[in-house]
Amino acid sequence: MPSFKIDTSTALVFVATAPEPKMANKKTRERAMDNQTGAALSTVGLLVSDEGEGNLYQVTVPETGLPEELNPGTPVKVVGLKARDWENEFNGQKRHGISFRAVSVVAGV
Repeated sequence: MPSFKIDTSTALVFVATAPEPKMANKKTRERAMDNQTGAALSTVGLLVSDEGEGNLYQVTVPETGLPEELNPGTPVKVVGLKARDWENEFNGQKRHGISFRAVSVVAGV
């Protein structure tokens, strides 16, 4: 599926929730890994405010692209933010949404 670049150059971006390990399998606690680099993945909640509108995004980021301390309220810059739509069927129910992925998150910008 295609992905779409998201321009955050004019936005104010803050950490809403600290990074947490992303799980490939929640039952076995298997970590999700980047298919290309092999880096472990985490998710971080980001509040993106631009043109009078604020949105909360759960963004997947490789751990190699996260600084040591990212606390709620920290202003950040998001590098390489992309959105991708997804759809799946589980137990007979169709689900769909948009996932967000970034190359890195830089603190204190």
